[in-house]
Amino acid sequence: MIDILDSIFVCTHWVDMRKSIDGLSMLISDCSQTASLSSSAFVFINRAKDKIKILVKESNGYCLLYKRLDRGCFKINLTATIPLVITKQQLRWLLDGLDYSALKPLKSPAYTITF
Repeated sequence: MIDILDSIFVCTHWVDMRKSIDGLSMLISDCSQTASLSSSAFVFINRAKDKIKILVKESNGYCLLYKRLDRGCFKINLTATIPLVITKQQLRWLLDGLDYSALKPLKSPAYTITF
């Protein structure tokens, strides 16, 4: 599901985690003018930064993913005014509890075939 996403948007203000699919889908209406909702994911985080909900828009409906950390918090800055756009790798790092903005992906090695 995450592998087929076109865009991943991170909401830059905390969200009440009691919201479910309907409440969260109303929050993404601001992004609908700038993004194709089909095959997009929207990441929401709570005030304590220990819970994340990911709302994925698929062709026939929504899917809601939820993660709660046992200890610690997600490394994300909630001071921006517009939604952040992140890559799939950065989402994986965020869900692992890493600071996705400080990490850089490894460059794939350039192989040469010699016969």
